[in-house]
Amino acid sequence: MDPVVQPATTTALQRAPLYALFAANAISAVGDVLTFLAIPWFVLQTTGSITKTGITAFFATASIALSAFFGSALVDRLGYKRASVVSDLLSAAGVACIPLLYALGRLAFWELLALVFLAGLFTTPGGTARAALVPDLAERARMRLERVSAATDGTTRISSFIGAPLAGVLIAFTGTSNLLWIDAATFVVSAAMIGLAVPALRPMSAAVIAQAAAPVRGVRGRVRVYLADISQGARFIWRDHLILSIIGVIMVTNLLDAAYGSVLAPVFIKRVFGNAIVLGGLVAALGGAAFLGTVVFGAIGHRLPRRLTLGVSYTIGGGTRFLALALIPFVPALLAIQAVSGFFIGAINPLVDTVAYERIPVGMRARVFGTI
Repeated sequence: MDPVVQPATTTALQRAPLYALFAANAISAVGDVLTFLAIPWFVLQTTGSITKTGITAFFATASIALSAFFGSALVDRLGYKRASVVSDLLSAAGVACIPLLYALGRLAFWELLALVFLAGLFTTPGGTARAALVPDLAERARMRLERVSAATDGTTRISSFIGAPLAGVLIAFTGTSNLLWIDAATFVVSAAMIGLAVPALRPMSAAVIAQAAAPVRGVRGRVRVYLADISQGARFIWRDHLILSIIGVIMVTNLLDAAYGSVLAPVFIKRVFGNAIVLGGLVAALGGAAFLGTVVFGAIGHRLPRRLTLGVSYTIGGGTRFLALALIPFVPALLAIQAVSGFFIGAINPLVDTVAYERIPVGMRARVFGTI
């Protein structure tokens, strides 16, 4: 009996940390979707200003960019598990301050901007750290990297499918500020799951050990060493023409997606339909179909031609959503187009992540992913 039972038991134990990572990502992503929809709607409701909504979105995105780039070397030094837990706990505190100050009647617009900025600043290193954990946990679980990348992205997609309509309903019946309490709680749960269930697997690279052990004098010396550490990620990307070209495409498409999700879609839906449930439904259709796309890619992605798959996915999954809002302001049609777009979008992230995992050295994952 032992030769039959033991391998199954061992496999389950080896895969448990990976499943814990999926669960932590899913819980955190649900909270992120709640905030993603709640904050612009909150600004529109309280100020009625499209300009302030755009300014809020800018502060949220700027903090993500700064934190991802300048915090990436710290993630490599702390270790991926520890960085994820610390980031989640700080994010929980930052997000919780928004509804707390609002309940006390002391949330000015500049304070909202500061808190949104801090929330993004704290959140990003955790996402970078969890992304960097994926290859090690996939190897431990003895699972194909394409499948694990698809499953990782799929948890985020299904979280959008669940979180978006939930956010629309909660906004309609409980108000936007209450969603942020839920978001803060999701960060705490994510920190607990990573802290308790995921081992610290990544060995520190020789370069990082040497830098940590080397005596550095003064604040300027430490800053100089840290910036040099960060620049290693940028130099790696500059030398790797494939990853560099992918990043160029991502910069353009994320620019458009940020405008669409943070300002254009909320403003359009509020003016034309006046109902947050419609906005939640559109995001859910995109996220649910994208989840199906990741499932399909996880099953057959290793057999598909990568360049052609990426081109087709971007072509069909991209501008169709913008054209639909401009030309077809009819909810059933918008939901259908979102679903078709989402299905093709589903292959993009796991495909890009798989290529990155295959090419990035172990000790530089956070710095390279942070730059990306």
